[in-house]
Amino acid sequence: MIKKINKNSLRKKQEEGVLTVSGKRKRALAKATIRSGTGSVRINNKPIETFSFLRRLSLLEPLRIAQDVIKDKLKTFDISVNVHGGGIECQMEASRLAIARALVAITKDADLKKAYLNYDRYLLVADVRRKETRKPGDSKARAKRQKSYR
Repeated sequence: MIKKINKNSLRKKQEEGVLTVSGKRKRALAKATIRSGTGSVRINNKPIETFSFLRRLSLLEPLRIAQDVIKDKLKTFDISVNVHGGGIECQMEASRLAIARALVAITKDADLKKAYLNYDRYLLVADVRRKETRKPGDSKARAKRQKSYR
């Protein structure tokens, strides 16, 4: 007997105008959800204004570049980023990558993509460097066992 599969049950229903994009840096994974709204940006449910000055500057870089290119359209999006894993700096870089990718994906603007790539390639392209694995019998990834000939 052949069962009939309902195609609607296999697909995830997405709200209209909502897009989720991810960004990685080392062990940090950020997922940015962008939807129509009033222009607020939240990282792990905290407003971006609560972060320290330098971290806030790094997180606002993709938004400032987008503001120059797409102007008033930027204030019509709400961005919510959930990030976990890694250290604080890697979480900031993963969030920055996810925000930039989300803005490019939702606007589909080639000028914005070009502006990001001209400013900093790592706003759209993930850094692929990872921690090297530890080898068996050694203390670290590159450290070898020491010998004494006495």
